[in-house]
Amino acid sequence: MSDAAALNLFEQQAKNRRQTVLWMIAFILFLSWLGLGGDIVMGNLQNGAPVLTIIVLAVAALITWRSWKKGPQRILWSAGAREIVSPQTTEERQFVNVVEEMAIAAGIPKPKAYIIEDDDPNAFATGHGPDDACIAATRGLINALNREELQAVIGHEMGHVRNLDVRLMTTIAALAGLIVLVADGMGRFMRFGGLGFGGRGSSRSKSSGSGGAAGGVLMLVLLAIWVITLILAPLITRIMAMGVSRSREYLADATGAELTRNPGALASALEKIDAAVAPTKSITRGAAHLCIADPLGRKVNEKEGGMANLLGTHPPMRMRIARLKGMSYQRMKAEGQLPAQG
Repeated sequence: MSDAAALNLFEQQAKNRRQTVLWMIAFILFLSWLGLGGDIVMGNLQNGAPVLTIIVLAVAALITWRSWKKGPQRILWSAGAREIVSPQTTEERQFVNVVEEMAIAAGIPKPKAYIIEDDDPNAFATGHGPDDACIAATRGLINALNREELQAVIGHEMGHVRNLDVRLMTTIAALAGLIVLVADGMGRFMRFGGLGFGGRGSSRSKSSGSGGAAGGVLMLVLLAIWVITLILAPLITRIMAMGVSRSREYLADATGAELTRNPGALASALEKIDAAVAPTKSITRGAAHLCIADPLGRKVNEKEGGMANLLGTHPPMRMRIARLKGMSYQRMKAEGQLPAQG
């Protein structure tokens, strides 16, 4: 690896570590607001004890830790992925060999190789980092691609592992799932009992005169903001997770091209993947952002800019292919492989 490439790698890893920490801080603050809003509505703060906030943060910490630790295995299980211990076919043997080759090229431990019995070509990487990473590919992918194309796709996934994208996305997935769970639980709690406590707290405030009336208005405003937060929380966190995922596909494409020194092979592989019109049925919506191509085939991923950048999990395939072909042209030009003009 060149000094420039190594510097870029270390910078990217440091950036992903920073983003992981910032995401965790943001989610802790968000969860604190969810709990604090409930305490305000219930009148707990009048006694100086944010009981609900403490409970929410404690439960959230436990659930998040468990989700983060078990997340990669749950993703593999949900996709029906099977670890290839003893390759049964020529394609499986080639897949395992390519994973080992690309790990050596990336300078990281060999990830475990998994196969998904699905005819649609797709692949993804998961794990907490290089030490426990897993790369899964569908049967359709290893059957459809030649060796160079398969190397390029595995190089792309190895880029996600080497750049610590898998750690960032595992953290975000765990936190986003937690927000959905907490928001739903808080909503149910307030509907079936919490608002009753808030009502009694409000009546006590009103009995205190004009100051109590002002406090009641403030409580209503906070309640309105809190309810809006509960409603929008799952959507906002999902949009944020998608945005992070989309921005990293271009980088992984470039990393895959760097590891194989063959951007044209990845462009060819993406063309074959894009030509497959059927969705990858085995891969669920929750793991869609991890895949090299959107397994759900959503139209929003064919666009760029505006709402597409917010709602799409992947950049447009045509843009990725065009960039890779441009890289291939520049490489061939530098090496004098282009035919003479005129």
